[in-house]
Amino acid sequence: MISRIDLRGDTLTDFPSGAALRALLPRADFDVAAALEKVRPICEDVHHRGDAALIEYAEKFDGVRLDQVRVPAAALTRALDELDPQVRAALEESIRRARAVHREQRRAPHTVQVVPGGKVTEKWVPVERVGLYAPGGRSVYPSSVIMNAVPAQEAGVESMALASPPQADCGDFSGLPHPTILAACALLGIDEVYAVGGAQAVAMFAYGTETCAAANMVTGPGNIWVAAAKRYFTGRIGIDTEAGPTEIAVLADDTADPAHVASDLISQAEHDPLAAAVLVTDSVALADAVEKELAPQIAATKHVEDRIVPALSGRQSAIVLVDGLEEGLRVVDAYGAEHLEIQTADATAVAGRVKNAGAIFVGPWAPVSLGDYCAGSNHVLPTGGCACHSSGLSVQSFLRGIHIVDYTRDALAEVAHHVVTLAEAEDLPAHGAAIKARFGWKVPGQ
Repeated sequence: MISRIDLRGDTLTDFPSGAALRALLPRADFDVAAALEKVRPICEDVHHRGDAALIEYAEKFDGVRLDQVRVPAAALTRALDELDPQVRAALEESIRRARAVHREQRRAPHTVQVVPGGKVTEKWVPVERVGLYAPGGRSVYPSSVIMNAVPAQEAGVESMALASPPQADCGDFSGLPHPTILAACALLGIDEVYAVGGAQAVAMFAYGTETCAAANMVTGPGNIWVAAAKRYFTGRIGIDTEAGPTEIAVLADDTADPAHVASDLISQAEHDPLAAAVLVTDSVALADAVEKELAPQIAATKHVEDRIVPALSGRQSAIVLVDGLEEGLRVVDAYGAEHLEIQTADATAVAGRVKNAGAIFVGPWAPVSLGDYCAGSNHVLPTGGCACHSSGLSVQSFLRGIHIVDYTRDALAEVAHHVVTLAEAEDLPAHGAAIKARFGWKVPGQ
């Protein structure tokens, strides 16, 4: 079911650089550029026709005819009232743990006294308004509501709205986002919710409509159309990331439990047929044992034919064989996984050596599933190898650093001649003149 890539022997010697090595590793096809041309007219239609376009797209793509796109407050209250008590308790614990972690990420202003009379302060200001997106296709993700809302709230974002696709067949909640999504919003105090999905939701937040005010930033995972819309609006609004198919990499040696490894690969594969599951190991015995574990574990679960089997058998998934731990670390750093599990001897020390990963899960008792829900960490993470340059969602994602420059006359006078010299070296004489004007055209030190 899952293929093997053998990088033992001289293979890694022949491919020393990250880019060359990365090309040998499995990855899903995810052509955002091609999707961009298809979402462009949708986005511009929302720009010109606003709510009317959103209502038409809900009927076309979601099979729902809406009277309005904003979810009534009563629906949020009812969703929370009718939520299964165990689900509510789990969501509340997830929120509590996420708040505990993200609250510690807050940044305080910091002042540097550069010289007597000259100082630079960096203050952190939250984004004013954020649009959050919660997927609602193959699965429903109230956990993603938490992972997006909590860091924004802890950053101090004052205005927040959430969009999620309307459901065509959801009992009394048909025509609205899934009730568990609505209940999560109610728990988090998000009262501005829209029954809008896909690229049109991103366009709604980017341009604004009669009902929804424009946002400064959009965050949240989604399908390729959401990712393409984010790319389309990059520069107009801030985005978190162009999230691609989810992925897990497991770096394991012969101390790993094959049942654990197999279950973790399957857990990621059940997200989507394009989900990636990669095992990197120097143990052929472990690779064989994991393969044997896959079949019975898959048979005992659901989403087999539509998600798990296509994901594990696709080109994006593989067991990668390496000569040893050092080679394994090179491979996982080149891969830059969204989720990286370390299941080796002395896993803590090994995890400390990893350079590229969205999040690292250490040892057999910290599976990715824990991070998805209740570790306290954030599960909105870079995909597609972007962990080599990007981070997961955090409080910092919603903050802007602003430098405040405060100099006295004497402090400026001390450095004025350097400023003028550099301005003239760059052939920008007016820059220098702006300094000279403050000293009667005679700069101290010249």
